Amino acid sequence: MSNGLVGVAVIDILLFLFLVLTAIAITRLRNLFAVVMLAGVFSLLSAALFVTLDAMDVAFTEAAVGAGISTVLLLGTLALTVRNEKPVTHSAFLPLLVCTIAGATLIYGTLDMPPFGAADNPVQTHVAPDYLERTPVEIGIPNTVAAVLASYRGFDTLGEVVVVFTAAIAVLLLLGGGGRSRRHDDVSDERKKD
Repeated sequence: MSNGLVGVAVIDILLFLFLVLTAIAITRLRNLFAVVMLAGVFSLLSAALFVTLDAMDVAFTEAAVGAGISTVLLLGTLALTVRNEKPVTHSAFLPLLVCTIAGATLIYGTLDMPPFGAADNPVQTHVAPDYLERTPVEIGIPNTVAAVLASYRGFDTLGEVVVVFTAAIAVLLLLGGGGRSRRHDDVSDERKKD
């Protein structure tokens, strides 16, 4: 194994370790502000891991949506709620059992998958060579991933952007709309009393 691959493997292992430690910290904390901040850190660590996997488009999306928009929306929601989580009154056995069964099912579902990065994977023998061959001729963009997202899957990407934008606007309207009208009503009631 070359020195470059060893360095990448060490970085990947460290990022995974930090992800696990951050997830454990999130589950143990009761201060909701700290949980929101650590969720943003978790998203940034995920984005860094995607960068090491050469998935820059996914890394940008994770950084923008996961660490950016989600953190802002969670902070906005936190402004309307209490700062600390209420103490847990029930047993954690049932949720732990459901998560264990779901995780085991997901792992079982991946057992039939071909090895990661193998040259004989279906994606390597059918779809990828076609895009790699056609993209420089048809699109003229050197980055094949950007060409696929912007051209071949342009309508799909536009649809995803519209869905995320609509969801963000809806959440902002829900967070901001009700609070303003209540404050306005409270001020109007106080003026009537005076």
